[in-house]
Amino acid sequence: MPNLLIADDDIHLRKLVRTYGELEGYLCEEAENGLQAIRLFQEKEFDLIVLDVMMPDRDGFEVLEQIRKHSQIPVIMLTARDEEYDKLTGFGLGADDYVSKPFSPKELMARISAVLRRTGKSQMESILFGDLCIIPVSRIVTIQEKRLNLPPKEFDLLLTLAQNEQIVMSRERLLQSVWGYDYYGDARTVDTHIKSLREHLGQYRKLIQTVWGVGYKLEYTEEI
Repeated sequence: MPNLLIADDDIHLRKLVRTYGELEGYLCEEAENGLQAIRLFQEKEFDLIVLDVMMPDRDGFEVLEQIRKHSQIPVIMLTARDEEYDKLTGFGLGADDYVSKPFSPKELMARISAVLRRTGKSQMESILFGDLCIIPVSRIVTIQEKRLNLPPKEFDLLLTLAQNEQIVMSRERLLQSVWGYDYYGDARTVDTHIKSLREHLGQYRKLIQTVWGVGYKLEYTEEI
């Protein structure tokens, strides 16, 4: 079972995340500051690190920088400030995801699961939704074994949504994930590509649901 390191100076938050993590079947260890997080990372094997930005004895950015010198282990950053600078800095240093405080523990668990899927064996495995099959490693999508000719950005959008199944992805987040942080387009770029992707998906167009005022999510039901 996956082993998580939870690094945060707030003991109540650490215990809360640990409780939910253990309910999901994860093994969990805790670090109360940046130096302890680095020491535990060096001494033990972890599958994912939940890392707070604001910590004593090395902040989260410094810890992440040290980690990335030796490992590509998945890291989810926690930030109390919903500021673009924190997010861009974290992603620039190699963070895999971020969650802004206060957050729902269930949302954090969903993001942990999604990151582990993205960075684990699922990169080599097919993702299935009924008769729709996504093969990440070869960038192939089929419906009833018939291959779809998706443009690269539409494939990337579909894969991003599929790897974050049932998680609402804002337009801004999709822009960052698919187009990159130096892209200067706006949210309408996402809307245009989603519209085209739905047309290509045909009967599976309902997989991609609009969450009004926020963005999109992918959710499979037997009715599709």
